[in-house]
Amino acid sequence: MSGRREPVPFAFVAEADRFRSNVAPPPRERPSAGQTAGRWLLGLTLVAGLVGSLVIGTPALSSGSSGAGAPQQQASDGR
Repeated sequence: MSGRREPVPFAFVAEADRFRSNVAPPPRERPSAGQTAGRWLLGLTLVAGLVGSLVIGTPALSSGSSGAGAPQQQASDGR
């Protein structure tokens, strides 16, 4: 059994990178109307939450004298 060894052509390995299948993948399924509506509702909820947190948080970030002055006065009265 240790007779002659036949050469193995390895050209197919080099051509494997260039190989393109002629089998097309199946087409993607279109989402149903309920799925589309759910995605829109989720996106709208997220945007509304971000806008709401911005509207509620903006007054807290403003550098108004009424909000910042009161805690400083209370701290100075306690000394």
